[in-house]
Amino acid sequence: MSLLKRLGGTAQPPPPPEAAVAAPVRSPAPLNPISEAPVAVAPPEPRSAPPSQGQAAVVDESLPATDPKRMLDLSLWIVDRIQASLGNQSELKRSPESEKLLQERFARTYQQAGVTLPDAAVKQMFTMVCDELMGFGPIQQLLNDDSISEIMINGPNQVYVEQKGKLRLTPVRFAGDDHVLKVIDRIIRPLGRRVDRKWPMVDARLPDGSRVNAIIPPCAIDGSTVTIRKFSKNKLKIDDLIRFGSMSPEMGEFLRACVISRLNIVVSGGTGSGKTTLLNVLSNFIPEDERIVTIEDSAELQLAQDHVVRLESKPAEVDGSGLVSIRDLVKNSLRMRPERVVIGECRGGETLDMLQAMNTGHDGSLTTLHANTPRDALARMETMSMMAGMDLPLKVIRDQIAAAIDVIVQQSRLDDGQRKVTYITEVQGMEGETVVLQDIFKLEILGKSPEGKIQCEMRPSGVRPRFTPRLEAHGFKLPPSIFGAQVPGQKKGW
Repeated sequence: MSLLKRLGGTAQPPPPPEAAVAAPVRSPAPLNPISEAPVAVAPPEPRSAPPSQGQAAVVDESLPATDPKRMLDLSLWIVDRIQASLGNQSELKRSPESEKLLQERFARTYQQAGVTLPDAAVKQMFTMVCDELMGFGPIQQLLNDDSISEIMINGPNQVYVEQKGKLRLTPVRFAGDDHVLKVIDRIIRPLGRRVDRKWPMVDARLPDGSRVNAIIPPCAIDGSTVTIRKFSKNKLKIDDLIRFGSMSPEMGEFLRACVISRLNIVVSGGTGSGKTTLLNVLSNFIPEDERIVTIEDSAELQLAQDHVVRLESKPAEVDGSGLVSIRDLVKNSLRMRPERVVIGECRGGETLDMLQAMNTGHDGSLTTLHANTPRDALARMETMSMMAGMDLPLKVIRDQIAAAIDVIVQQSRLDDGQRKVTYITEVQGMEGETVVLQDIFKLEILGKSPEGKIQCEMRPSGVRPRFTPRLEAHGFKLPPSIFGAQVPGQKKGW
C-alpha cells in the first residue's frame, strides 16, 4: 500500500518530481510580519537526475552530512506547503495531536519533493519542520539543551552559545535574515510587543522565563541579532551554588541570616556574571508568610513563594503613549502593602525611589545593578539617583545610600568562565562625605591549575559586621569561625 493511501490521502499518483521541484509553490509566499517582505525559500532540487515515472528516487546518503543548507531549504519548503494546507490552523501548539497531524502532512509533502533520504535524515528533517511550526526554528534544539546558558544569534549565518562558561560557534544556520525575523516575531507576538525599522530594539521573554533581547537592521549592521539568556528549569538553591563552587558554606549561612533578618541587599556584577541567578537564590530565604512584589523590565525572576505579585514594565505605543517604566512600578508598588520589594535590576531614576522605599519601612528589599566592585556599585547608585531629576546634592544622595543599603554582594565571572561571589561587603555608614565600606568576605586568587582553572579561596576578613545585633535579634548567633581565621582541618581552595 502506498504511503499516501496509508495516511488517508488521495489515491492518485503524486505529480512528477520535476514539477514538484521546478514549479513555484502555488500558495503565496508567507509575509514576514516584521519586514512585510516575502520569505524567500527556494524549492528543493533533487541531488540526482529525476527518476522517470514509476522509478524509485535515488537515496542520497551525502545530503544530511555534507549539505546542511540543502536540508534547511528542503525543510522550509515543506513548512510552506504544510502551512498552506493548514490554512487558519497554521499556528500550532506543541501537543501529541499536533505532532500526529504534522506527521501526516509531512509524509505527503515529503513524497512530493522527489528526494529520498536515509531514515535518520528524514527524522532530522521532521524535527526541523516541527521546530519551525511549533517552536523557535533552528534554535529550538539549543533551547532544549540544558547545558547551554546563553544563545547569541549574530545574523543568519553565525550562532554562538555559552556552554560551561565558554563561548563556542555552533553549526546552526538560518535561511536568511527574514528567517531570523520570523523567529523574533514568534517570540514577541504573544507579549504584545513589536519591533520594526522605526524602533528596531525589543526586550522580551520566552515562555520558560528566559530573557530575550533583539535588535534588527538598520541598527544591526550585519543582520538581526538576538541574545537569549536561559535559566535553569530546576530552581537553584544555596546548596547548589555551594556545590558549584560559587560560594563557601560560611557565605551561604551568612547570606541566609541577612535575608531572613530583613537587611537590604544589592547584588552587583557585570553582564553575564550570574546576578539574577543569585538574586533568585537569595529570594528563596524570604519567609512564606510575607507579601513580595517583584518589579522587572522582562519578568525572569522565579520566586518559590506563593504570595508573590509580579509586575513588568510596558514599552510605549507607536505614538509614544502608554509607557509604564520601572520607576512608575516602584512608586505604585508602595501602595500595594509589600513586605518585600524585589527589583530585577536598577538602571535609572528608579534607584532613588528604591532607596526612599528602603528608608521608609520596606526593609528586606533586594535588587541588582551593573558594577565591577562594591565601591563602583555605590558610584552607580549615585549616578542613577541623579537620573531621577530631583536635583539633590551629592551628600544627600550618599546619606540615602548609606542609610538604606546594608550589604553589597559582588558577583563576578572569572577569566576561565567560573562564576564566583567575590565580595560580601557591609555598608557601615558615613564618614564626612564618604560612604564607609567593610569587606566581610573577599575572594583571593591563588593561581592557576595546569588545566588553566583559576584556583581561589573566599576568605573572611576577621571583622564582624556592625549589624550583628540585628541578626541576633532574629535568632542568628553566627559562630566566630564564620568571620574569623580558617577553621582547622578545612580544605583550602574551592
